[in-house]
Amino acid sequence: MGSLGTNPAAAFSAFAADDKAPFQPLNPEDVRAYLHMAVDFISDYYTNIESMPVLPNVKPGYLQGELGASPPTYSAPFDVSMKELRTSVVPGMTHWASPNFFAFFPSTNSAAAIAGDLIASAMNTVGFRWQASPAATEMEVLALDWLAQLLRLLTTFMNRTSSGRGTGGGVILGTTREAMLVTLVAARDAALRRTGSVGVSGLPQLTVYAADQTHSTFFKACRLAGFDPAHIRSIPTGPETDYGLDPARLLQVMQADVDAGLVPTYICATVGTTSSNAVDPVGADADVAAIFNAWVHVDAAYAGSACICPEFRHHLDRVERVDSISMSPHKWLLTCLDCTCLYVRDAHRLSDSLETNPEYLKNDATDSGEVTDLKDMQVGVGRRFRGLKLWMVMRTYGTAKLQEHIRSDVAMAKMFEDFVRDDDRFEVVVPRNFALVCFRIKANGGMTEEDADEANRVLMDNLNKTGKAYLAHTVVGDRFVLRFAVGSSLQEERHVRSAWELIKKTTTEIIMD
Repeated sequence: MGSLGTNPAAAFSAFAADDKAPFQPLNPEDVRAYLHMAVDFISDYYTNIESMPVLPNVKPGYLQGELGASPPTYSAPFDVSMKELRTSVVPGMTHWASPNFFAFFPSTNSAAAIAGDLIASAMNTVGFRWQASPAATEMEVLALDWLAQLLRLLTTFMNRTSSGRGTGGGVILGTTREAMLVTLVAARDAALRRTGSVGVSGLPQLTVYAADQTHSTFFKACRLAGFDPAHIRSIPTGPETDYGLDPARLLQVMQADVDAGLVPTYICATVGTTSSNAVDPVGADADVAAIFNAWVHVDAAYAGSACICPEFRHHLDRVERVDSISMSPHKWLLTCLDCTCLYVRDAHRLSDSLETNPEYLKNDATDSGEVTDLKDMQVGVGRRFRGLKLWMVMRTYGTAKLQEHIRSDVAMAKMFEDFVRDDDRFEVVVPRNFALVCFRIKANGGMTEEDADEANRVLMDNLNKTGKAYLAHTVVGDRFVLRFAVGSSLQEERHVRSAWELIKKTTTEIIMD
């Protein structure tokens, strides 16, 4: 990626003199020229990203010093912005698309998704109701139903069935937190109605449940939905259940709450927790919930994508017993941010809590009951045309290639797991379910567990400082653990092997010191 060599001062001067020209922000020739430059930049970025440090070496506030603290008064050629993007912004990026990125969970992407998102941005439709943009709503409904079929969800979760409109349905949201929030609100309202609460007077009695491995976003969503923090149950897990939610313990906690006069309202079961990739037993937890008439939501943000492969689908067995499920193709299904797919078994339970129908939005299509108004399944009203990129990914690559993508990542993770197990300096801390390996330097010889924790901290810091790999950590069973997440769209076996060689070399240096 080279410099375009534009002189910014001259450009600003020229454009200030040309200030009398009519302003045309969507001049077709500008659109063509700007997008050509942007596409060239994107192509160059992916070509060169492997050679860039994964983590940047910049200080807070650096960008203001390079690009200025105040906005410009006069216009400038677009290539000035592109030059500044290259010279100032890119060096400060953490490169999630790098094949040397192994932190958190992957943020996958593809040519089809980028193209779809670009076109959606250009169309800039605001499809809050069917009539506002029929194709945008129909595309989202179609893409969600296609994905539901890949996941082998029952038709009760689909927007359309062979006999017409279904009772369930889906919506594409921005994040898992949004999916949790809207279903928490629906469950809250259902519980209040069920208990005969006057307004929200019964809200302090409602309780919600999740394993201690559940993502922190759940506990934030509970607070946003108005649940008393004292009634948000984080149920401890351990190695005896591979850190999954124990149904017997869940039953015990829920029954104790009932005995105390509280109302069990919502259970969040996770398929592939962020910390350790634990899998909560969906069917068994749903059986417990049914005793108390509580809502069950399945968070499959990361691992849901793997369930398009038959060999992983058992993790969703008996999912027909739950009330809602969400998964995020932007994590592992090659669809760029943001794209979280929420399915509910009874769409009316969601829309009853979220529907808005002011006079200026009333129309015949909505009144007919034959269409889906997606605004009534989300917090806001306005929404992006997210369905296009998801449809383009499935339409372009097909089920077979998407499954190949998942299986390749899992195979590379299995290879890395074998490397760890074959080196007696390390241990695999929890079973590998998908493409995440949780491992650590183990306490050897005179090394205590506390010494091992510190050694693993130093290992992670030293690895990340090289710029050649980026790993994150978690704490499992009070031990500091490294997470190695395979899945970046550009990753190949050679990148995993290279990362392991770097880990071994760095570990040797630490132990020798």
